[in-house]
Amino acid sequence: MSANSAERPRSLDVVLVKAGRTKIRYAAELVGDDGTRIAVRAPWSGAGVRDFGFVRFEPGDVFTEYYWRDRWYAVKEVRAATGALKGWYCDITRPATLSGGELVVEDLDLDLWRSADGTDVRRLDEDEFAESGLAESDPEAAAAAMAALDELEAFATVEGALESLLA
Repeated sequence: MSANSAERPRSLDVVLVKAGRTKIRYAAELVGDDGTRIAVRAPWSGAGVRDFGFVRFEPGDVFTEYYWRDRWYAVKEVRAATGALKGWYCDITRPATLSGGELVVEDLDLDLWRSADGTDVRRLDEDEFAESGLAESDPEAAAAAMAALDELEAFATVEGALESLLA
């Protein structure tokens, strides 16, 4: 998006693909695109409340999502309707593609959560990743996914590092 303040924010669809099928599609507002990193903002698109035990996503939550064309992850800053930061939900994905009005991202099953206060950093869905068969069908992609998870975990455990990634 250009620096022209008269330019209106553009709406697009975020399309999350998993195992060749669309897992979810939702409308988002394009916040920025510097050619490498794409930022969008969207309300929680799930039906009702999703309680993970360590965080609840619920109607009114706002996600500011960061996708890269050259990295194997996406980072989603999660805020409550009040504006209070809940934390960051990070998806391990293939690099994102933006074409026309669609931002397409392939989910590779691995996730990472970091709470707002930084005291809870946890890897998620490693069992799903193992069951996906990616290590056998595309070993290079599986290695890139694991390296991306390690990189994100390193960012998440150093105070201010994850936030600087998004600045």
